[in-house]
Amino acid sequence: MAISIDDIKKLRAMTGAGLADVKKALTEAEGDFDRAKELLRERGLAIAAKRSDRETSNGCVLTKVENGFAAIIALKCETDFVANGADFIALTKSILDAAVANKCKTIDEVKNLDINGQTAQEAVTQRSGITGEKMELDGYQILEGANIEAYDHMGKHTLCTMVQTNKENAEVGHKLAMQVAAMKPVALNAEAVDQKILDEEYKTAVEKTKLEQVEKFVEMKLKKAGLNPNLVDSEDHIESNVNKGWLTKEQADEARKIIADAKAEGEAQLKMPMIENIAKGRVNKFLKENCLIDQEFQFGDGDKATVAQWVKAQDKELDITAFRRFTLAAE
Repeated sequence: MAISIDDIKKLRAMTGAGLADVKKALTEAEGDFDRAKELLRERGLAIAAKRSDRETSNGCVLTKVENGFAAIIALKCETDFVANGADFIALTKSILDAAVANKCKTIDEVKNLDINGQTAQEAVTQRSGITGEKMELDGYQILEGANIEAYDHMGKHTLCTMVQTNKENAEVGHKLAMQVAAMKPVALNAEAVDQKILDEEYKTAVEKTKLEQVEKFVEMKLKKAGLNPNLVDSEDHIESNVNKGWLTKEQADEARKIIADAKAEGEAQLKMPMIENIAKGRVNKFLKENCLIDQEFQFGDGDKATVAQWVKAQDKELDITAFRRFTLAAE
């Protein structure tokens, strides 16, 4: 049967599919709109299944605040070409609008939202069928209550943040949201850092400190023997410097023996109380660099104030209560 251009336009408006795909679906369905929509959905599922193992490192991240509810959502895809497309951004926005309007708490709730007669997940799958790329909803984060400022970094839809304060101050909130975007805090304060993160940082700091102390002991032994530590700091370096004539074979063998003996001796002489104190200092440095209130504020007037100090300078009664951050970038 003949398919009219009006029918094609109608189904395209309903589904967002391309003209050729819509025409093909309507022709196969003999003009039955419901069947044509189902055909488009099935093709999207098939394409999504074929590309399920592909990486979605691009996409669109958006944020919105409305009626005491704020959210960040990411719709991921494979290429920046698709991510920058008006239809892809519009789909992300429509899902975010629905999520905020319905005050969805989880990504699963978002996936089941009604978007023009289909679930959000079905809409994403259908768009995947149109573009031929894997797509997935991810990165859903929320804040509830008053005094929330949202920020889309440089308007590029790849990094969004939200900051909540105990009092209304849009200008301060905006700058704090920029701080969160720029400085990547892991928690509001030290008390809010996950204990697993602290334990891993401490473990890493202990091992790093042990290694440094042993390396210092090895360097001392090499210098005492009249050898330059920089010429023998790895086996490849030793071989290269022998070939260049910068070390004799005898010096190389001597260096290897000194290094092996000194490592064993240095490890045996490690003083754990000192190691632990240094490690604790490193963890404290980590907290200062990664807890929002303790970070150096980046958007002040050139002073070296922490975020907490800068906030109090604006309003003594003002406090940060929460923040959220999501980015597509590998950090």
